Amino acid sequence: MATTTMLLKDRHIFIVEDNPQNRVVFQLALIRHGAQVAFDRWGRDAVFRLRGTHRYDLIILDLMLVGGISGFDLHDEIRAMPEYAAVPIVAVSAMEPAVALPKARAQGFAGFIAKPIDVQHFPRQLASIIEGQPIWDAGHNRS
Repeated sequence: MATTTMLLKDRHIFIVEDNPQNRVVFQLALIRHGAQVAFDRWGRDAVFRLRGTHRYDLIILDLMLVGGISGFDLHDEIRAMPEYAAVPIVAVSAMEPAVALPKARAQGFAGFIAKPIDVQHFPRQLASIIEGQPIWDAGHNRS
């Protein structure tokens, strides 16, 4: 158990997720594995919140946010910030994977994880992405 608990030790992860239940599930899974987590609920303040704070090791973006903002739009805004140009950004979304996954790849996301997430595998998937291994999980082959 100690090894799993330390999977994301000292990693800082920023989450943009408008669904409170999803955000809690993500947060609990990541904190349980040693991550420090911050979030923006709507996406409107994500870029502002990323500026002037410590650097994050990974950014999770929901692709379908309320208020006309999409994770695809936020991806480009974050990438335009020099301090976040190389930080991995992963799309975690309920958007149809056949549509979202190729678009996320083409746009330069470091991965895609379909909702609902598998809480057992999610921290391991994120650790892999942080280490430079892209994860493209359309959710079809989960048990």
